[in-house]
Amino acid sequence: MQTVLYGIPAKYTTRIQRIQNTLACVVAGDRIPCSNLDTFSQLHWLQVHDRTEFKISIPVLPVNPPYLANLVQWHTPRRTLRSASTNLLSVSLCDISFGARGFRSAAPAIWNSLPSNVHSCEILTTFRQHLKSHLFHSAFATA
Repeated sequence: MQTVLYGIPAKYTTRIQRIQNTLACVVAGDRIPCSNLDTFSQLHWLQVHDRTEFKISIPVLPVNPPYLANLVQWHTPRRTLRSASTNLLSVSLCDISFGARGFRSAAPAIWNSLPSNVHSCEILTTFRQHLKSHLFHSAFATA
């Protein structure tokens, strides 16, 4: 469900984010106008944008269902390069903006933006932990 939210205009994601902010205050037992970054950090929740990237990245892991293997292609350079062992995906280009929101284009773009310690995980539970930690730290590092 949350993969539908990838790439939608900011005016829609801010509405959803406001709902999630209010829900975080209620779950944490704070008053409704609360410090959202502290509450999200306390609950270890990801914001809407980061949660969407998390949900799109999970099916890319090679141990996931084989029917998804047809949607993404691993990057294989034409000649020997140092980037051949970086575990990246080929990004397919789309002419329309709606096509760029699809799994075939969005998943490789998100996967390639992840650090190598997340790419190197081969077990799903370890991958999920590293991915959520990376997204969590990148979202709240400036806070």
